[in-house]
Amino acid sequence: LLVRVPRSSHSTQAGEYESTVFRIQVHRSIGVRIPDRTMKPTLLTFAAVISAAAGFTAPSSGGVRMTTAISSTVEVAAPFAKGERVIRPELPVLYVYDHCPFCVRVRLAMGVKNVKHLIHFLANDDIATPTALVGKKIAPIFALPEDDFIMMESLDIIAKVDTDERFGPTNQILPASGRTDIKAWQKSVQTLLRTLQRPRYVATGLLPEFQQLDGRHAFIKNHQLPPYEKPEWKGTDEIDGMDMDTKLKLYAEAMAADPAHMIEDLNARLVELDDMLYCEHYCSEGGFSLDDIDLWARLRSITIIAGVEWPSKLRVYMDNISALGDVPLYDEMAL
Repeated sequence: LLVRVPRSSHSTQAGEYESTVFRIQVHRSIGVRIPDRTMKPTLLTFAAVISAAAGFTAPSSGGVRMTTAISSTVEVAAPFAKGERVIRPELPVLYVYDHCPFCVRVRLAMGVKNVKHLIHFLANDDIATPTALVGKKIAPIFALPEDDFIMMESLDIIAKVDTDERFGPTNQILPASGRTDIKAWQKSVQTLLRTLQRPRYVATGLLPEFQQLDGRHAFIKNHQLPPYEKPEWKGTDEIDGMDMDTKLKLYAEAMAADPAHMIEDLNARLVELDDMLYCEHYCSEGGFSLDDIDLWARLRSITIIAGVEWPSKLRVYMDNISALGDVPLYDEMAL
């Protein structure tokens, strides 16, 4: 199958375009194989590029494995209509950890609403900065300098931004639908994802909150690996927690272990989630909502795991929302 994809060019005349032609092999096993690795980002982000209002959208992945299925019907749904760029005289500031799904919720909402903002990535061992802002170590934190205003809690921040006319049209993000199937799916993979994701966060050495050893050790100290629970990992008033040397050893062993059986399980779970997805632009019928804010923020960290096979609709959904919200995925640093 030959596919011709328009390639944007700032120098072309109106009505003209450059194009890239590549070849895809479609097999009877209803899978797609792309012979040249360099072609993958073009295919995977094609829908995201089409839906982008303007500007350059960086490819989200260079080595993504994707499976697809053939259907006799195609669900067509309109993507979210992004508003004009909002640039306040004094930019809002988000204090976040890159890996934190609650922080990603707010970053995604700000991107979807097209609000220019500053991002302050906190080191994971930085207690002083958030404590000075809100009295304790927590993220995300939202600061609005023009109002001398600071708040925390991701959903409260999103509600404030989406109901303030200074940040564009209000109530653009629909309320949560209350779906129990997606919540149940998230709970079913919690242990699996903690086992795979947490060692990789610190092992990459690339996430801003883990640039220094103190930040990596702070995360390991406070985040247990399955099958351990938080009380036995951190300790309580009644029992002592695990010593740091043991924690470091468990993280190293988790990173060194063969993840094949866990990734196989995860791949199967992603197929289940793919069936729950309404379309490639939002997960629930009706439009972009807090369902997407929460789901995508949690799924993003899966892209730090090498070898995951994404069902086609779910993979395009990930790329579409990444482009829409201007929050990159982890594919290029996957381990």
